[in-house]
Amino acid sequence: QVQLVESGGALVQAGDSLRLSCTASGRTFSNYAVGWFRQAPGKEREFVAAVSWSGATEYADSVKDRFTISRDNVKNTVYLHMNSLKLEDTAVYSCAAHGRISTIVRGRGDYWGQGTQVTVSS
Repeated sequence: QVQLVESGGALVQAGDSLRLSCTASGRTFSNYAVGWFRQAPGKEREFVAAVSWSGATEYADSVKDRFTISRDNVKNTVYLHMNSLKLEDTAVYSCAAHGRISTIVRGRGDYWGQGTQVTVSS
């Protein structure tokens, strides 16, 4: 089992930056790909970014030039660095883990966190 806990969500203004953290406990974290997803009110959950166990990354087109995903296997943590935040980035952000990054990109994970709220105001 892997337990995932997100943190770092906040109320920010458009154009601000924010860093989210996804901290894992349990089984060997470094063996897993980890992804970030978000779900806005009334919308389906969407893939945001993912990082493989080796550090390869994937991004949704909507965030590709603004968000950066990274991982620190010593701290068992994956970060989502979000720059130039827009109103449409408002959502609950969740992280998920799976052995394969391709599975994460398709929206599936073996383990999920509870989410952290990001609200971007004008």
